[in-house]
Amino acid sequence: MADLAPAEGPYLEAILNATYDIWHDGLSRAAYARFYRAQLATPWGKRALTRLAHVDRGEVLASGKLYLFDATLDGRRVRVAGLGAIFTQPAHRGRGAARELVERMLQHAASGGADLALLFSEIGAEYYARLGFTPIATHERMITVAESDRHGAPATMVRAGDDRDLKDIVAMGAARAGGYRFHLDRDRDLVHYAIAKKRLLAGLGPPGLRELQFFIAEAGASAAGYVVIGVKGREWTLEECGDRDPSGARVGAILQVLIARDPAERRPAVIASLPSQLLPPQVAIVTERPSRDVMMIRPLTDTAKAAVSLRENDVLYWKSDQF
Repeated sequence: MADLAPAEGPYLEAILNATYDIWHDGLSRAAYARFYRAQLATPWGKRALTRLAHVDRGEVLASGKLYLFDATLDGRRVRVAGLGAIFTQPAHRGRGAARELVERMLQHAASGGADLALLFSEIGAEYYARLGFTPIATHERMITVAESDRHGAPATMVRAGDDRDLKDIVAMGAARAGGYRFHLDRDRDLVHYAIAKKRLLAGLGPPGLRELQFFIAEAGASAAGYVVIGVKGREWTLEECGDRDPSGARVGAILQVLIARDPAERRPAVIASLPSQLLPPQVAIVTERPSRDVMMIRPLTDTAKAAVSLRENDVLYWKSDQF
């Protein structure tokens, strides 16, 4: 009979070998393994990230990652089980291994106190809808940033961000999150993990393939606004941002400063998944499209039953926290 086991040792190697071709993101096979192990070594990864294998007689049938988050739903604290990297080994496809894996992972998470399951589907909504998940339609937006006719930077003090800023980032996030029905309760370790994961992906890849930019706008000696931007070629992805100012004006100013650094260069295409109540005054939406990965939820307890009614405007969830 098949069992659920930690994906370690030979099991992990079998999974990494099988998943490398579809999820390597430009990394070498060795760097792909290092990328996963480095995530586990972060403070948040140590306590909240595991990989599980559905195993029969010593052979991996399917596998997935389990992320455990603290969150708030309609003002109540809930525990969220995030399911990621669900994968059936090629030799065992078409036999229901992934479906059984998902159910066993959810039973395991529920027994540990999880109220809600969350995933981001790369294959559309239909398959996971059959497993009881409900999609939340979200969008990515192409944005432009207003520039001065003089093509200069605004008078905003901007510097590179680092670990000393994480406390301020957590406070900014908590203040903004109060206006949404559902959001993660992002502590210092989770913010650190989200940024570190993007840095690791950039650092372990080929030189010049991608870059992470983390910048702060200061007020006094503390961070009052910030952006985390993934750069690949001439495309920028706003992974997350925050601002003490509810309007997001500092976020807009940071973007203006970053763009003004290269006045002769063609302006980057900037993609953002901004929450509904945040559009900096310097920013305009050009186009929008459905998010590539479909956000889907499934209540595991009565405490989270209301989650099935969530809509995009009810949710604050940064791209950097996707898995």
